[in-house]
Amino acid sequence: MSEDFTNEERATIQRLIESRRDVRKFDSRPIPDDVIARILMSAHAAPSVGLMQPWNFILIESLEIRRQIRASFDAVNDREKLKLQGTERGELYGSLKLEGILEAPLNIAVTCDPSRTTEYVLGRDPMPQTAPYSVCLAIQNLWLSARAEGVGVGWVSILDQVTIRRTLKIPQKVELVAYLCVGYPTEFRSRPMLEEVGWKERTPLKQLVFKNEWGVVPAETDC
Repeated sequence: MSEDFTNEERATIQRLIESRRDVRKFDSRPIPDDVIARILMSAHAAPSVGLMQPWNFILIESLEIRRQIRASFDAVNDREKLKLQGTERGELYGSLKLEGILEAPLNIAVTCDPSRTTEYVLGRDPMPQTAPYSVCLAIQNLWLSARAEGVGVGWVSILDQVTIRRTLKIPQKVELVAYLCVGYPTEFRSRPMLEEVGWKERTPLKQLVFKNEWGVVPAETDC
């Protein structure tokens, strides 16, 4: 396979990355099975430390299970709102739609099983956290593949892990890494929602790049 990409292909990849969004509003169209299969194959093609492939994908279509997950979101979200009660940010927080658990036709819980293999895992012992990091790479692959298919993904982190683990019957040794809402969006925003509403701006790249050592800012010509 050639390792060269055309200018058009590079531009497409860059556009795909820059147009990825955290989606919260979905329509009711089901996702065809072949589309789901391609998205999951993209996730499974991700690199992983020692090729341990520690991920599993729990596909959740059951409305009853999703209602239980949504109840967990509501409880945790109410606690989060209290932290900002009486502030300008509290009003903004209360106006944000932060999940699409019931609207999306598919939810996916992504897990990490650090005990996937009893063999020596090349490169993991010095940095055990590379196992869940590998799962995050699979999630990013899933997200970009979904975007290319016109499918939206939203990562819901405002959840109680104990409740989610119990609801999905996740074994004790397995870590819940992400809970995703997946479906066709009502729109792909031109900018991330939190930028649009003024919650936070993207930090300029040059403020985040050092050279050789922590805190050493490269010359303008280097970055």
